[in-house]
Amino acid sequence: MSTMLKITGLWKSFAGFVAIQDVHFKLDAGETHAVIGPNGAGKTTFFDLITGRLRPDRGAVDFEGTELVGRAPERIVRLGIARSFQRINIYPRLSVFENVQVALIAHAGQHWNLFTPGRSLHHGETADLLRLVSLDEEAREVAGELSYGKQKQLELAIALAAQPRLLLLDEPTAGMSPQETADTIALIRDIVRARGLTLLFTEHDMSVVFGIAERISVLHHGEIIASGTPDAVRNDPEVKRVYLGEHTHV
Repeated sequence: MSTMLKITGLWKSFAGFVAIQDVHFKLDAGETHAVIGPNGAGKTTFFDLITGRLRPDRGAVDFEGTELVGRAPERIVRLGIARSFQRINIYPRLSVFENVQVALIAHAGQHWNLFTPGRSLHHGETADLLRLVSLDEEAREVAGELSYGKQKQLELAIALAAQPRLLLLDEPTAGMSPQETADTIALIRDIVRARGLTLLFTEHDMSVVFGIAERISVLHHGEIIASGTPDAVRNDPEVKRVYLGEHTHV
């Protein structure tokens, strides 16, 4: 497989605190890769550096031959990277349909289309995305009134509106019930396969991580201390010492 994302010598500090230190990372096209680690390990900062929300102190982030460091988040999205967040990022007062429609309009660069009413744009594509994430029956509901799990499904639809090749999911099942977790992971797996996406995700639920990840990287104090197949990571002594020892059910 070809390398889609290559990160070299990435560093990021905040007022003297080193959050990410000398990270080297490679992600192949079509791969499903999990980034795990204790709270405060640097996982969200790592995602912020990839997606342009933060600029590294030094290092390189190469996406399909294009350097991402210094590019604005919206330009990185247009290159083919979409992301969801730990905290739900939707328009709670708009309908489910309108949330996805707005995302499609923005991706198409139609913010200032004065000649076509926004409500008439991308109806078919919006309906298709809602069917894809199993929200077609909730299309007219107010987004903020959905259950937590369905709000996360809506956020996934919004991310997919950008037509990404690389999808970053930050704690996609955080706060979900066991049933919501199972449903969400099945949905993500189906969408990744159907669309041929590359998936990079963070997750605390080890049953989720070891259930769908093809490769796993472990962050600890901003460093990647192990990276490999699930079996290799599960049996790594250092990983057991700093993290997996807390999750004996794995």
